[in-house]
Amino acid sequence: MEKPAKNLEIDNVDLKILNLLMQDATMAYTEIGKRIFVSGGTVHVRMKKMEDMGIVRGSQLIIDHTKLGWDISAFLGIYLDKSSLYEDVAQQLMKIPEVVNIHYTTGIYSIFAKIVCRDTLHLRQVLHDKIQKVGGIQRTETFISLEESVNRPVPFTELTVLNQDSL
Repeated sequence: MEKPAKNLEIDNVDLKILNLLMQDATMAYTEIGKRIFVSGGTVHVRMKKMEDMGIVRGSQLIIDHTKLGWDISAFLGIYLDKSSLYEDVAQQLMKIPEVVNIHYTTGIYSIFAKIVCRDTLHLRQVLHDKIQKVGGIQRTETFISLEESVNRPVPFTELTVLNQDSL
């Protein structure tokens, strides 16, 4: 991971900007500026600084897959032959479009992944024809999500002191 530029710090203005954008990523910088009593240009400069620091890593469009007919969200606990195979297996999993999250974990699984599929037949095909054919995967356990109740960012209400060397 790339280290951020030295001598860059965040303050409560930056946190207010982040909180507003986490609530509505389409909010214009001029509107953010009005709400926190700074100019839109200041918001732009602050966002550029936080991007350079690696705090903000772009933006994304959040899609409700179920409204497009992709009704199955499942989590996979993945056992590897050896934990040293993580990088290789993760690279192979990234090539499978249905895999939307990959986490290197502690506990009984080496990897915990989320996949999205159209239906149970599609889920079976993804598991059997794609994931279980990845070299280094010993076995998997599948957990189908029945409902997602919370998916939100962590609100930043106060400034915490960051050690710049840890970023």
